Amino acid sequence: MLELAMLFGTTLLAITGYIVSRDFVRRRLRFVDAIRSPLAPIAAGIMAFLIAFPLSFLPLISLTPAVVLGFACAFGTASGVRALRRADYNSRNLLP
Repeated sequence: MLELAMLFGTTLLAITGYIVSRDFVRRRLRFVDAIRSPLAPIAAGIMAFLIAFPLSFLPLISLTPAVVLGFACAFGTASGVRALRRADYNSRNLLP
């Protein structure tokens, strides 16, 4: 049962990391030129991993959630950059 709870928690962490990083790029970093660099998703993934890495020292949490969060943030950042290139980040406004 513990393994199932850890799998659910890791999946939820991955989904949350992807959505938060994608929305952060689309809303806050749309005017920053450095986000369009090919290294931006890699840097975001490494930073997310380094922030979540100390949690792996806890007895019940392994290194897997930190790695999954790093990949999710990297893919979310890349998705946000693609959305900026397509200019569909402001979908709440009506188009003419």
